[in-house]
Amino acid sequence: MKISDILKNDRISLSFEVFPPKTSETYESIKKSALEIAKLSPDFMSVTYGAGGTTGSYTLDVCESIVKTGVTPIAHLTCVCSDKNKIRETLTSFKEKGVENILALRGDLPQGMTEKSLDFTHASDLVEEIKSFGGFCIGGACYPETHPESENSKQDILNLKKKVDSGCEFLTTQMFFDNHILFNYLYKIREAGITVPVIPGIMPVTNAVQIKRICSLSGTILPRKFIRMVDRFGNNPAAMKQAGIAYATEQIVDLYANGIKAVHVYSMNKPDVAEKIQTNLKDIIG
Repeated sequence: MKISDILKNDRISLSFEVFPPKTSETYESIKKSALEIAKLSPDFMSVTYGAGGTTGSYTLDVCESIVKTGVTPIAHLTCVCSDKNKIRETLTSFKEKGVENILALRGDLPQGMTEKSLDFTHASDLVEEIKSFGGFCIGGACYPETHPESENSKQDILNLKKKVDSGCEFLTTQMFFDNHILFNYLYKIREAGITVPVIPGIMPVTNAVQIKRICSLSGTILPRKFIRMVDRFGNNPAAMKQAGIAYATEQIVDLYANGIKAVHVYSMNKPDVAEKIQTNLKDIIG
């Protein structure tokens, strides 16, 4: 099923993200985790794509396994180190395995690599290529707190509009921890003429290592309420996990209550976290 069709339904949906292994040694354990999450029957599951396509074959394998469970997968695809031939080969492989949805991303250069793709400069270029190839529902990423490389929010929204105009059918946000940031962002992009569905991305922060990584990789604002939670429970792994799941659940409930119909959870290959969030919402999502 295509994500665009799922989003047309007048019902609340919940989806999860998993990431493929970086090496063959961890493949089976990560595949097992992905299939455990698939057993929860989410509306769809996204599978990430390593820097420069470094996990490309594993992304395809995990997606194929998800297809076999009856759950709809969406494969991330990056273009920063690819040319058109490589992208078309990848798209052909996805189509052969029954993958109908692609999240088109520029991607980051792998560590130590300086050469970029000559065929693709921005994610919008990749969107155009996938659209030309045909047969896929195409999604894209958006940044409620502005892309780190954008000059300002206005420029970031103009770039987003270009991506949507190129063929993006829906958008998934980067993580955020204050729902007011999302609501303000939605107002701005709607004013700019961006009308495609936007799926909020929620990250359940369950340990202190995640928090350090979040702060190092992005300019994500950590609300005072969130900081107090971490200060109180960060040194107690079990308590931090429970608190992080509760915080994410509260965010999701508030989003649904304010008219958001689809939420995507960055579940980090943790079936227990995905299951607890789904259980917390079972009477809401039906």
